[in-house]
Amino acid sequence: MNAVIQIRQFGWADYDGVTEVWRSAGRDVLPRAELAAKLTRDPQLFLVAERDDIVAGVVLGTFDGRRGWILRLAVDPAHRRGGIASRLVAELETRFAALGCPRVNLLVMPDNVEALRFWQRLGYLPLPDVLCSKPIGTT
Repeated sequence: MNAVIQIRQFGWADYDGVTEVWRSAGRDVLPRAELAAKLTRDPQLFLVAERDDIVAGVVLGTFDGRRGWILRLAVDPAHRRGGIASRLVAELETRFAALGCPRVNLLVMPDNVEALRFWQRLGYLPLPDVLCSKPIGTT
């Protein structure tokens, strides 16, 4: 039986769960102070995926008024291959579009072939210097 996955905005009660996801995915944990500073700008772009009351995935987006950035997408290894990452990105793109964001960028390490394939499946095109970019809100 598949559990329902809910995508929603991060709340401080999620911090421990988010740090667990980052750690399990081999990512550095952002300190509370750094997240607090980010959340003063665009809190609606920091999303969590919750399954059975557990944070299973996370993505951090930022928008500078010109470009959106996708940062720190991570899914707990125990919850991978269930579409969580794609759903997080889709919701983040919807929120970028609502802000009038015309293009979203992200960085992928050049040796991370699996990540490059994932982003390309979602329509992000590699550009020089390992930058991937996708227009938002256009057909």
